[in-house]
This record gives sequence, structure tokens and C-alpha cells, in this order.
Amino acid sequence: MRLFLTGATGYIGGAVAEVLRAAGHTVTGLARSEEAARKLEARGVAVARGSLHDTAVLAAAAREADGVIHMALDFGAADTPQVDAGAVRAMLGALEETGRPFVYTSGVWVIGDTGGRAADEETPLNPTPLVAWRPAVERTVLDAAREGVRTVVLRPAMVYGRGGGAVAGFVKTARENGVVRFIGNGANRWSFVHVEDLADLYLLALTQAPEGSLFLAADGPAIPVREVAEAASRAAGAEGRTQSVPLEEARKTMGPLADALVMDQEISAARAQRLLGWAPHRPSVLEELARGGYAL
Repeated sequence: MRLFLTGATGYIGGAVAEVLRAAGHTVTGLARSEEAARKLEARGVAVARGSLHDTAVLAAAAREADGVIHMALDFGAADTPQVDAGAVRAMLGALEETGRPFVYTSGVWVIGDTGGRAADEETPLNPTPLVAWRPAVERTVLDAAREGVRTVVLRPAMVYGRGGGAVAGFVKTARENGVVRFIGNGANRWSFVHVEDLADLYLLALTQAPEGSLFLAADGPAIPVREVAEAASRAAGAEGRTQSVPLEEARKTMGPLADALVMDQEISAARAQRLLGWAPHRPSVLEELARGGYAL
């Protein structure tokens, strides 16, 4: 298939593009700069020049593709909700009545704190403020199944592997300051998914998922943040040293991201495993850190 990806230059997008090309698909990625275009071309990915603001570019690229995966997002921009919604509408409009797949990337933060229980696709949403706008976009995507688009929503948990993700921030902080900082007491848990296992799921969602479907992406038990921080500290040569930062203090510098990072979340991906045959098998985040996956 000829596939169009937004976010193909990013951490997750690069892994997804790699898996798609290995499966024999032709990939075009969105690039908003010359540097991004060169990066894509070096990976054997064709280039559509523009940004998420360029809805005409997005619609044209989607119209020419046999399927679309939307991963790009800029959390730091004030207009992120409007830009994401507009980009989604443009691409979905181009795919109407084609039966072609459109895979939208959301995240488990729309579920909110899971209260010590495992959440699945049926769990009611209680999004943290940082992503309060996202459920509406998810609904737009899922409803487009009625307009002849094979829509799928993926909600990844915390992504790690290949030296990236939030864990990389922990390791970087330990190298620079000799200590890993986390918010609160660190007893809250995060669910994780390896970036390569997640890329495998994107391929399965693109090729096998039924229209209007939703899948969570996580692997293994949720892990207390303090344990991840200690493992990252050891991986960085900081001997497991960590430091707790009060939530109120973290809010002053991080804003609503701080509230997202103190949520306790346990995520079940049983549906993806059962319906799509997804079989995550990469090392856990603690194993990845212990084995040198985040070494210099």
C-alpha cells in the first residue's frame, strides 16, 4: 500500500515507518522543514512538505494514499486542540467513501487515573486537563466509520525503547544532575509499551482492524514510578539516587503536564492481543534500562 504518515520524523513515527517499509509498503511522511525532509529521504521515505496547519496538503496526501496514520502532535502549542481537530477533519474528508484505513494516535491519559484497577477500552473517560480535548477528536475519528472510512484509534501507554520516551528524560537528568526527579511520592504506577512493539501494533491496526475500532497499547504490569526512576538513575551511573518533587512545585514549571505524570494507571491491552493477534515481546522498561538500552 501507499501510506501517508504524519509524525514520521518523530520517535514513534520513525519506528512505525520502518515497520511499514519492512512489510513492503511505500511510505510518505509529512515534513515541515528541510531538515525533516532530509531525515525522511535518508530513511527511504517520500516527502509531503507542510505542517498540520496546511490542511490542503494533508487532504491531498491522504487522497493519494491507500491509508493514513496520524501521529504528529505539538503539546506545547496553545492551538494544539484546534490544529489537531482540523488536520483530522481534512484527512478524513479526503478518505470519505473509500473504505481506506485512517489510524489516529491518542493516548491513555484520556482515561485518567485508573484508581488501582486495570482499564480497558470500555473504561469511562476522565482525561487529565492536558488532553481534555482529545476524546472529542477520538469521537470524530470513530464516527467517520459511518462515512466510509475504516477508522481506528490507538491509545498507547508510556512509550520506551531505542533510548527514547519519558525514560530518556529520567536518564538525561541523572547524567546532568546526579539524581532522577519524579513528582509526588513515586508510588503511582505507569503502564508501558516498547516502541517496536507499538510499531507492530500500528501495522496490525492498519491492515486488520475493523472500522470504528479502539485499542489500548500496553505490555506487562504497571510499574511504580519510583522504581523506574531508580532504574534510570542506575543506568545513568547515578547509583539509584532519586528525588521527590512536590506536585505544587512541579506545576509551577510544568503546568498541567505535572498532573498527568502523577496519575496512577494500569492498562490492559487484551483486546489488541485477542482481536489483532498483537504479541508484544520486547524487554520490559526495567530490563531495557538494566541491559544498557539507554547507555551513551
